[in-house]
Amino acid sequence: MEGVFSKIRNLDAYPKINEDFYSRTLSGGLITVFSSFVMVLLFLSELRLYLHAVTETQLVVDTSRGGTLRINFDVTFPALPCSILSVDAMDISGEQHLDVKHDMIKKRIDAHGNVIETRQDAIGAPKIERPLQKHGGRLEHNETYCGSCYGAEATDDDCCNSCEEVREAYRKKGWAISNPDLIDQITHKINRLAFGDYIPGVVNPLDGAHWTHATPNGMYQYFIKVVPTVYTDVSGHNIQSNQFSVTEHFRNAGHFQTVPGVFFFYDLSPIKVTFTEQHVSFLHFLTNVCAIVGGVFTVSGIIDSFVYHGHRAIKKKIEIGKFS
Repeated sequence: MEGVFSKIRNLDAYPKINEDFYSRTLSGGLITVFSSFVMVLLFLSELRLYLHAVTETQLVVDTSRGGTLRINFDVTFPALPCSILSVDAMDISGEQHLDVKHDMIKKRIDAHGNVIETRQDAIGAPKIERPLQKHGGRLEHNETYCGSCYGAEATDDDCCNSCEEVREAYRKKGWAISNPDLIDQITHKINRLAFGDYIPGVVNPLDGAHWTHATPNGMYQYFIKVVPTVYTDVSGHNIQSNQFSVTEHFRNAGHFQTVPGVFFFYDLSPIKVTFTEQHVSFLHFLTNVCAIVGGVFTVSGIIDSFVYHGHRAIKKKIEIGKFS
């Protein structure tokens, strides 16, 4: 049995040295203190990464089909009455949905942006009066709006649906517009625009965007690229949503003969982004801690050996008078 213990003892990779043969130096003490501080700092950094979840990002091809897209928006039009505002939608096939009312809420505001009245714009809700046509009747569903030229119509068929058209009608009559603020304008502020549910850490680029222009009447166009996104938290809960990028463009209605409005053109990307939150495994954490301790200990040992032997060599040369 003693022979077995002797063989195991010979495998010891950490032979012990008698303390009488130790040589402690000031430089070694300083290096030990500094290396210990570095070890503690790196350990705390690794511990913080271990305790907090990390997010892994992947790009995959979106193979989903037939899903619905929920659009959440909050847009303020400070110079337009609620009665003239409507939402129209058209898909890539050309199918139109005019004056959408489902899940729509209109809030009447004062000149300072404070809410005066809130009305649910849906079936069975209190009716908001539609804008008056030039002939005096209300705008009916799917009927083309024909705005008044405020007395400057040349014929009964003339319509003025923009500030530029009213100005042109007045110019032809030789009249001057005394109060252009009475004409509909589409200066707007996008308080929030999101395609789907909220994703932690994601900021929508149009939130808080405020558009004012020297020509208050025209087409405000937003070209949006929607990227399907799946967010999975550490508990395994999935959020199916979307991110988007956007470019903006303004077209003067007077020059291009276009209908004033705010237009959102969006297109779905074929690439899906997945965010997955996960914790670092304990074995990975333990491996990194061992690497930190071993690496710092080895490097500090090399530095200490270099300083110690360099100091001894210089001291010996000084003693024999060969150091200059």
